[in-house]
Amino acid sequence: MPKPYPKEFRDDVVRVARNREPGVHLKQIAADFGISESCLTNWMKTADVEDGVKPGTTAAQSATERELRKRVRLLEQENEVLRRAAAYLSQANLPKMMYPLVRELAGDGIPVAVTCRVLKIARQPYYRWLQRPVTAAELEQAYRANALFDAHKDDPEFGYRFLVDEARDAGEPMADRTAWRICSQLGWWSAFGKPKKGKAKKPGPPVHDDLCAVVDEKGRIRHEFTAEAPNELWLTYITEHRTSEGKLYVCAIKDVYSNRIVGYSIDSRMKSRLAVAALNNAVARRGDVAGCIVHSDRGSQFRSRKFVHALNRHGMVGSMGRVGAAGDNAAMESFFSLLQKNVLDRRAWATREELRIAIVTWIERTYHRRRRQAALGRLTPIEFETIMTAPATQAA
Repeated sequence: MPKPYPKEFRDDVVRVARNREPGVHLKQIAADFGISESCLTNWMKTADVEDGVKPGTTAAQSATERELRKRVRLLEQENEVLRRAAAYLSQANLPKMMYPLVRELAGDGIPVAVTCRVLKIARQPYYRWLQRPVTAAELEQAYRANALFDAHKDDPEFGYRFLVDEARDAGEPMADRTAWRICSQLGWWSAFGKPKKGKAKKPGPPVHDDLCAVVDEKGRIRHEFTAEAPNELWLTYITEHRTSEGKLYVCAIKDVYSNRIVGYSIDSRMKSRLAVAALNNAVARRGDVAGCIVHSDRGSQFRSRKFVHALNRHGMVGSMGRVGAAGDNAAMESFFSLLQKNVLDRRAWATREELRIAIVTWIERTYHRRRRQAALGRLTPIEFETIMTAPATQAA
């Protein structure tokens, strides 16, 4: 294809043709400049249009139209990128990697530069990825990391052992060690605070025997907190936490059989009525509790007459641990350690009502229905009771 003549040359030829002497034919002028007559004719027609002598589309108008068509085509490509990106990200269980979408759009004729500009990603990393795409193992880890992140976002207090259970339910099974590695690399740790140390008062004499103590073959006293059925052994304890309005006290009662918190009471004062209210709430929810053992420490609330009378009224049996032996009620204190880390120490609480709502929500929603426990076969307390008590009910 011959090279086009310069614009200045064309203009000069047209200028000469327009100003030719009478009797001079265009064929002669074309021959003088080394072009064909038809070419000169076309140049003159174009010049007439440009000068407005004849109607038609000028070069400037043609350039504007080409630019508009180019812009329309670019907008259509950008809209297609956004539409495909929205559909791509809306699919479940996909890693948040856009490079496969860029490659797919490039195969459909949309330039990589347009796609990267719309999605606000750099082109060079995409080309490096294109030379070495992700392996199947990396893609699998991305799926697992997404599942773990979703679980961690819902419940930041969960550790990796509980996050892996949520990931398995979401369809991404993995070993506990694998979940720990991913969480460690990405810094997804449980939002736990350090336990506080307080000064304990000297407890008074026990009003009940220690019914959970067992002497081993070496003469050492240890405790066995086990139960074969609901309402056989309950554990109770009281904790406190500060708010801007003052302290808030929580007394909770746990059924050893399922680790479920069967009753609790929350008040601004740590009186005997706090423990009595927790016991009455537990009895109201559990029904027949006659013969159930209620194990506690030697706090004054559990040694009070009101609490002892409440036990006798419900036909229950009291039990108390030794002085200064934290292990005598460790199973119950472990629950309050979780409550302290997951709720109480998470932030500063302005009002007692605000903290009360947070405590109740965590117990009933998270601890009872979402937090799986290894001792229960990776079931929640509610699931464990539902599964284990159903056969007994059917047999009866």
